[in-house]
Amino acid sequence: MTDRRGLLIILSSPSGAGKSTLAKRLMAWDPSLEFSVSATTREPRPGEEHGRDYFFLNEKEFKQQAIDGEMLEHAHVFGNFYGSPAGPVKRTIDSGQDVLFDVDWQGEIQIRNSDLGKHALSIFILPPSIRELRRRLETRAQDSEDVIGKRMLKSWDEISHWGYYDYVLINDDLDETEERLKTIVKAERMRRIQQPSLTQHVRTLQTEFEEQS
Repeated sequence: MTDRRGLLIILSSPSGAGKSTLAKRLMAWDPSLEFSVSATTREPRPGEEHGRDYFFLNEKEFKQQAIDGEMLEHAHVFGNFYGSPAGPVKRTIDSGQDVLFDVDWQGEIQIRNSDLGKHALSIFILPPSIRELRRRLETRAQDSEDVIGKRMLKSWDEISHWGYYDYVLINDDLDETEERLKTIVKAERMRRIQQPSLTQHVRTLQTEFEEQS
């Protein structure tokens, strides 16, 4: 048994709010963080490796794992299934390492309602304004105007579910948001349920107290 049990750290945001950058910074701050490897039914792309980039499953395997409760969350996206296998996550948090998830609000709810949900920490990243969100999407120069328009429409659906999350950060300054994010993670690691060794320590204190009585 380790001194600390790992967290399931869930980061969500509308596209362009800074979630991916914050996730990279969080993992640079603590290299022991594990990024959750998803399972998918889509075909591997050149260079992708099973178990490193994704767990590649056929549709029958995926559906059976979902039925058996072996997926923390799953969804059907553009003709393929995607999900987060529970086994690797449980082994990682039992070893004392945190696991980072990049999922939407629906994934957050599924993880929260799973057997490992009591170890979840969910954080939603808000943009300072809708105008700034659009500016960031346009500045990335990765998408056409049509795609940006679709992302903007989807962004409000994402934002409207902010109330499901434990913490909500307004990313008006990236460095300050990073510091607030790290503060949250450090504090949540100290939750009583995350420290399994506390029970034995209290028992030891009780024994010492009784011996002196």
